[in-house]
Amino acid sequence: MKVFLAGATGAIGRRLVPLLLRAGHDVTGATRSAEKARELQRVGAAAVVLDVFDAQATRAAMRAAKPEAVIHQLTDLPREFDERRIAAAYGANARIRSEGTRNLIAAAQAASARRLIVQSIAFGYASGGGPHVETDALNLSDPERAITIKGAADMENQVLSAKGLDGIILRYGFLYGPGTWHEKPTRKPGLHVDAAAQAACLTLTRGTADIYNIADDDGVVAIAKARAELGYDPHFRLR
Repeated sequence: MKVFLAGATGAIGRRLVPLLLRAGHDVTGATRSAEKARELQRVGAAAVVLDVFDAQATRAAMRAAKPEAVIHQLTDLPREFDERRIAAAYGANARIRSEGTRNLIAAAQAASARRLIVQSIAFGYASGGGPHVETDALNLSDPERAITIKGAADMENQVLSAKGLDGIILRYGFLYGPGTWHEKPTRKPGLHVDAAAQAACLTLTRGTADIYNIADDDGVVAIAKARAELGYDPHFRLR
């Protein structure tokens, strides 16, 4: 399958590219850096340097790639764990999810892609009362995470209502593992970065237009749906 991966050199993207290639997919990875684009090419993916806020360039890149599926793994967060810098990045990250997603949807539609897989959050539900299922509402009034949760909710609404696309939302837990802020889980729901990548890879050919919780089986969110419909395994690790 021809796949356009936005955010191909981020924490999840770096783990996802080899999985996609091993599965036989034809991958075009988008990144903001020419140096990182060369890294993608070295491992066997096509690469494009792209600013997702440039709607015209995004559409041109997508048309050139001619993908059957688009995977959106874009974020705008610091690579190092620094609480001050992370908090300062929330606004830019929410913009990626609202404006950036809008441009990706338009580009995917123009390129006649069939499926759009998008990274969202599994830590936006109200605290307590778990394990939360996908039909539980996001807590839009959470004062500590208002920008993050509202940005995710806007993104999800855009994706699920996009005409001509099978929009699939993967609600990820707090990431840990190689290339993330933590090697081990520090908050629940946790999610190893390799399991996050595996879920996105599986969703290319499994599941339907819907929302799936993707997290550790730690009692905070229910993952039975992802296990049954996607074949998701929270214990998956790259070898």
